[in-house]
Amino acid sequence: MASGNSTPLPAPTSDGPRARRRSTGRLGEAQRRWEAEILTPALARSPERRSEFTTLGGIPVDRLYTPLSSDREFEEIGYPGEYPFTRGVHPTMYRGRVWSMRMFSGFGTPEDTNARFRYLLQHGESGLSIAFDDPTLYGIDADDHEALGEVGKCGVNVSSLDDMGRLLRAIPLDRVTTSMTINGPANIVWGMYLLTAERAGVPMAALGGTTQNDILKEYIAQKEFLYPPKPALRLVTDTIEYAVRATPRWNPVSISGYHIREAGSTAVQELAFTLADGMAYVEAAVERGLPVDDFAPRLSFFFNSHNDFFEEIAKFRAARRLWAEAMRGKFGAKKERSWWMRFHTQTAGCSCTAQQPELNVVRTAIQALAGVMGGTQSLHTNSYDEALQLPTEDAVRIALRTQQIIAEESGVVAAADPFGGSYYVEWLTDRMAEEARKYFDRIDALGGVVAGIERGFFQREIQEASFRYQRAVESGELKVVGVNAYTVDAPIKVPRLKISEQARAQQSKRLAALRRRRNARAHSAALERLRKVAGTESENTMPAVLDALRARATLGEIVHAFQDVFGAYRERSMY
Repeated sequence: MASGNSTPLPAPTSDGPRARRRSTGRLGEAQRRWEAEILTPALARSPERRSEFTTLGGIPVDRLYTPLSSDREFEEIGYPGEYPFTRGVHPTMYRGRVWSMRMFSGFGTPEDTNARFRYLLQHGESGLSIAFDDPTLYGIDADDHEALGEVGKCGVNVSSLDDMGRLLRAIPLDRVTTSMTINGPANIVWGMYLLTAERAGVPMAALGGTTQNDILKEYIAQKEFLYPPKPALRLVTDTIEYAVRATPRWNPVSISGYHIREAGSTAVQELAFTLADGMAYVEAAVERGLPVDDFAPRLSFFFNSHNDFFEEIAKFRAARRLWAEAMRGKFGAKKERSWWMRFHTQTAGCSCTAQQPELNVVRTAIQALAGVMGGTQSLHTNSYDEALQLPTEDAVRIALRTQQIIAEESGVVAAADPFGGSYYVEWLTDRMAEEARKYFDRIDALGGVVAGIERGFFQREIQEASFRYQRAVESGELKVVGVNAYTVDAPIKVPRLKISEQARAQQSKRLAALRRRRNARAHSAALERLRKVAGTESENTMPAVLDALRARATLGEIVHAFQDVFGAYRERSMY
């Protein structure tokens, strides 16, 4: 019996325009007959529940999709592993290798999170994903008065190179890839990672992983920025340039729509704004003089997977198509890998509810399945208790097991892009791409992403979408199970994980000891050198950042040195 893998794929065929017109005519007649003889009597007996159905993002959805719904031929849909990669970047997809399973983890001191990392690796996680606390995200040392009450609460605290060493103790950095969700001070935290590997005898060229490092979306959505947009974009470009030279396996930027969606955007806005940010980074690197094919293969993306199953699948498929078209057409990339959109997916934290939190297990499973059906390369599943606290070990294990059940038991990994050719999914993919292109035109008319940020365009668009969503929930038009539908009056029974202020006390004590033992002259000289380099037009700042870290400068001290040159940034009010 012949193996299924040995059967050759048939070549796409077409009977030509005349045959298509005949087929379309027959289908049109058949559909009119169905509407008259089947649909109309059914509606007379039992009307539909509402006059209009839409996706979660507001795209109107017809009751039925057929070949009449799209002019797209099979040749245009194409095959997996083939431009424009609508159906996936790999021809075999998960038949060859399943997605990386990364659980976003971090709390308390570096030692606390190191123990969680090792627990997850023992239970089948295939890559690390580091969550940092708010002081770290804002470039503030643990002993700063502004860090009071926040150290270790929503992620791990890292204030120094020594902290990074504690965080990664006994982790095989040459065998485990690491994703770090850090943006404003990403260049500094990445520098800590590189030097920690250097101390462990692992060469930079052997390191694999990703720094999120997407500062543009911070101004658009998450608001954890440290400097004005233009110098902040320069620092991102510095990391891209340095990665090309020193870390060929590292993704220096993960262009992130996740936080855009968490801020309240629609799926189309997430798609369009994320890709626009990605193109802005490519433009900045090309202006720096980097050949596009030298860095484009190392750019990656990070998307949200929300509740509307088919809208999310269509979003991922449209994203690959749009990125491939832009890289080949707009930027002239020649390498196929430069056209690929490789992306990580995280289930929607904003969809998790504190009411009946166990229902979040179901939401997460649906969202994770959408990410897989959309062809993600990496996946994080939220824990059911995340609307209440940092997740407990039991909750994290259930979230990880959700991915493992999808991979091992559901059967969805057997076929590449199994929804490819679905009349509805293909129509919705085309519609998502069309709506995203409209946003690209509006952004270009404003003068680009930075100009759009400075004029508040992205912020207003997201605010309006978020307001519409919240109004629909509060009116009951949009049902959220356990919140405004099928509610129960019962206490929430979730094991609690509490992070005490002891984490701040311990980190502050370590910082005091670090400042006492370091060479004051070398420390001061390294920071002065950093200010001088930052003040130049285009000299790469990464070597100076690494030297400052070697001189035991802390995270906050390096951020302040940059702010001495660039200044701070205050966003215009958009209300």
